[in-house]
Amino acid sequence: MIYYFVWQYAPFVNIRHYDYDNKGINKDIKGDDMEKYIVMDEMTKSDWPAVQAIYEEGIQTGNATFDTVAPTWEEWNAQHIASCRFVVREDDRVIGWIALSPYSTKRAYQGVAEVSIYISQHSAGKGIGRKLMEILIKESEASGFWTLQAGIFPENTASLTLHKKFGFEEVGIRKRIGKLNGVWRDVVLLERRSSKVGMD
Repeated sequence: MIYYFVWQYAPFVNIRHYDYDNKGINKDIKGDDMEKYIVMDEMTKSDWPAVQAIYEEGIQTGNATFDTVAPTWEEWNAQHIASCRFVVREDDRVIGWIALSPYSTKRAYQGVAEVSIYISQHSAGKGIGRKLMEILIKESEASGFWTLQAGIFPENTASLTLHKKFGFEEVGIRKRIGKLNGVWRDVVLLERRSSKVGMD
């Protein structure tokens, strides 16, 4: 399934939703609406160069990840769950992505996963993170995940705010959990427990 959003930029919150059925954009999209649209669909290997570039932007901020070099596609693919990988495109250009990685190989934790979300710096403030989080939560629950967690540097206030808007609760702060460029860093641990999955 590919999700289309016609994005009205003034104001950003005025969004109309359309589904794509492999035959083309919904016929209701006409005129000026065609000038600017957002496409959200599943990530594929062909998206990797753009996904990697956005990841590298995050690395450069010093507040997104402990990584100092972006992984290869093979490394990234092996570390992330095959389902629940999504990208957002603006006029066919990837401007954000979201994916899950397993929390543990133990059977008891099979419904627990960690969220990674990255938005192009040039697309910050457009609500892209919100749309990615919405579809991830929906699809992760459909795939049987009952808990999503995230580890975020306390300096990354935008990411903390986004996660908390979607029901992620702060579990605690992992003090001086690792070094980044020779400096000890804290990580805020957050989690979101589904109210639909794992309720037996």
